[in-house]
Amino acid sequence: MEWEAVIGLEVHTQLATKSKIFSGAATAYGAEPNRQACAIDLGLPGVLPVLNAEAVRMAVMLGLAIDATVARRSVFARKNYFYPDLPKGYQISQYELPVVARGHLDILVDGVAKRIGITRAHLEEDAGKSLHEDFHGLSGIDLNRAGTPLLEIVSEPDLRSAQEAVAYLKKLHQLVVWLGICDGNMQEGSFRCDANVSVRPKGQEQFGTRAEIKNVNSFRFVERAIEYEIERQIELIEGGGRVVQETRLYDPDRDETRSMRGKEEANDYRYFPDPDLLPLVIEDSFIEQLRASLPELPQAAFARFVRDYGLPDYDAATLTAERATAGYYEALVAATGGEARLCAKLCANWVMGDLAAALNRAGLPISESPVPAEALAGLLGRVLDGTLSGKLAKEVFGAMWAGEGTADAIIAARGLVQLTDSSAIDTLIDGILAASPKQVEQYRAGQDKLFGFFVGQVMKASKGKANPQQVNERLLARLKG
Repeated sequence: MEWEAVIGLEVHTQLATKSKIFSGAATAYGAEPNRQACAIDLGLPGVLPVLNAEAVRMAVMLGLAIDATVARRSVFARKNYFYPDLPKGYQISQYELPVVARGHLDILVDGVAKRIGITRAHLEEDAGKSLHEDFHGLSGIDLNRAGTPLLEIVSEPDLRSAQEAVAYLKKLHQLVVWLGICDGNMQEGSFRCDANVSVRPKGQEQFGTRAEIKNVNSFRFVERAIEYEIERQIELIEGGGRVVQETRLYDPDRDETRSMRGKEEANDYRYFPDPDLLPLVIEDSFIEQLRASLPELPQAAFARFVRDYGLPDYDAATLTAERATAGYYEALVAATGGEARLCAKLCANWVMGDLAAALNRAGLPISESPVPAEALAGLLGRVLDGTLSGKLAKEVFGAMWAGEGTADAIIAARGLVQLTDSSAIDTLIDGILAASPKQVEQYRAGQDKLFGFFVGQVMKASKGKANPQQVNERLLARLKG
């Protein structure tokens, strides 16, 4: 029997506010345990929650970016359950009336485009964190995260493979970081997802019984967890068993999912409107103001980079993966000058190549690059006007990265001007050919691979300063003569 997977993702996106969703407590990561939980977060008697307007603004921005409906009136509810890291005994969330509903994201998998529906995105507070290590068999509770603002983004069950799920998750991650509403740090738990997975015979319309894999916080683990769960359910059914609705945990060390508990239904949480919070009412003028302030979205930027700069799809996708990278690239192209399309491709190669490698080694985001776009433009200008060869440009870039000054200053200090004088290059070539009579004879006898040997010797003799194109052209003419 052929089987089909049915997958939906619930993505918990921590909003990039400085304070919590219903209190003024800080949300900074890495604080000493229990130093960022105030009386409101703990639900102490007599306290009242006050909604953070910045969290609402960020939720509306996401709704507009995914072409969703932004509710003019939504309601906060109490989701009741008992767990040590939930000090109030309930979580403030949204249930029947979420702030955002019926949106979509478009993904591309193996060259095939697909639209994934987004059922809803609702505001809620995070719970605390249970700590099970270094307590000699006991558990500790850190309530710093309690009350941290989350936007839970729930997809339709439109995903049919682990690859589609990862493509959707990456697209959503790109969008929330691009909009500036989430830092996207999966290691710190700012962007994590629950995956609902079921299988059914191909062609069947009715859904199978689903299992929910909780709190997966890397793209690779999401893919592996879903693939394992699909295989587990198929083997279970084909072996005569049945899938039970439950919550499961992915163990990356064993590359398997394990049962945690039976899956709760909505009525298990006894939702009811929170009596301490008024309904959230959003005016049309507020929505239109945010719509006007939205930045160009990633897909539009990608299409423009291909159209206006003549970049290949791969280059355009890489450069628009992050808003900061796209901004750096455009500033670089504008500052470099030169023939538009040639300049655009050269700039793309440097941003994706030497700059990206240096940033990766240093562990820096592009916004903190020691070589800003305007400085790198000064270097690429010297490549375009023939002052520097590609090899010399890399040397100058390394010096710029180390803080030795501008490209022009480094070129002057090190005497790195590219050798373009034809007679000087001819002199170098003649010397190499005179010193290599055997190799010249072999080349002229048909051993064409020796051409690279001659080029290398000339470049070595010039200390890398000779113009490579001129060396190739004049060397070929000499050898043919």
